[in-house]
Amino acid sequence: MRTALLADIHSNLEALQACLAHARREGAGRFVFLGDLVGYGADPVACLEIIAGLAEQGAPVVQGNHDAACLGGILPDMSYTARDAIYWTRDQLGARERAFLAGLPLAVAEEDRLYVHASAEQPETWPYITGTLDAARALAATSARIVLVGHVHEPLLYFTTPGGNPRAFRPVPGVPLPLSEFRRWLVIVGSAGQPRDGNPAACYALHDPAAGTLTHFRVPYDAQAAAKKIIDAGLPERLAWRLIRGE
Repeated sequence: MRTALLADIHSNLEALQACLAHARREGAGRFVFLGDLVGYGADPVACLEIIAGLAEQGAPVVQGNHDAACLGGILPDMSYTARDAIYWTRDQLGARERAFLAGLPLAVAEEDRLYVHASAEQPETWPYITGTLDAARALAATSARIVLVGHVHEPLLYFTTPGGNPRAFRPVPGVPLPLSEFRRWLVIVGSAGQPRDGNPAACYALHDPAAGTLTHFRVPYDAQAAAKKIIDAGLPERLAWRLIRGE
């Protein structure tokens, strides 16, 4: 069954809805959410309602660092802009939303795949995968053949060479990539709700286990509407501009 993988939605309802609709048109029969469901954007409750509904239908969902931060505690590693959004989001969440976020696991294993927000290496510390050394440590921390993550906000893949060392590959949107069974793969699916690679279009990935392929997609959506909601909510204006510019 084709599976759509979404990460870093960050309370962006317009982007979430656009990605889900696009994935369904591409034949997705199930969904996986790779963390950071909330934070930054203006629609945390609406986004969680959709995701929780899909979780009830069997969609795996893992916790991200912004999800954990919205449950309380100090925020030592976040920018002031991110902190402002976390404090605002905390005030929006009710008992139902908080219970859903609190119950999310840090990782979910499924057949030959591992779903995790940041890295299979110490997922509770939220390390960023920024190069081949980080990718190698993440792959070494699990026996899964395919590791699927978010957190970085840019689509990228790492694959193992015959010597075992990973190499990076930047996917072309809409072009299926064969996931050779003779390699191991670490897939960064990109951000649905706050892309940071200069392209404001929402990003998600579609895994087709039967065909053995993975395809990244970019989905235009009404970023202006999402940005206006951020400003109207009194959230930092910079968060609105990031959606428009994809940065």
